Formats: sequence, structure tokens, C-alpha cells
Amino acid sequence: MDEETDQPGDPGSGRMRCARCGTTAEGEGPPPTWLCSVENGTRQYFCDACARAHIRSIESRLDADWW
Repeated sequence: MDEETDQPGDPGSGRMRCARCGTTAEGEGPPPTWLCSVENGTRQYFCDACARAHIRSIESRLDADWW
């Protein structure tokens, strides 16, 4: 299924921002340790610390609002 989704952060700067804690990552695209989740048609990225802390909720497919 191909959908157009938005990427958080400043598109011109190449910086990604964690949707949970706001941590930023430099470089092109998200780091390989970050997690991507599509919620309500919006692509959200979570840093490795947030992903580890909430992995059970993420695997249960709960929206980020619940955790």
C-alpha cells in the first residue's frame, strides 16, 4: 500500500525529530536504530531510547497517545 506521508522535522535541514521526546538526529533520513510508525496516515519516527521503553505498546499496535 503506497501512501503519501509526512516526515517530522525540518525537511530542508535533513534533521529527524523523535515524535515522543523530541530528540533530533543529524544526517540523511532516520538512523537505522530508530523506529517508524504510521498512525492516522502520518509517519512518525521514534528514537531508540523511546522505542526500547515502549516496545510492548508498539508491538501491540497501540497509538502513541496511549503510551
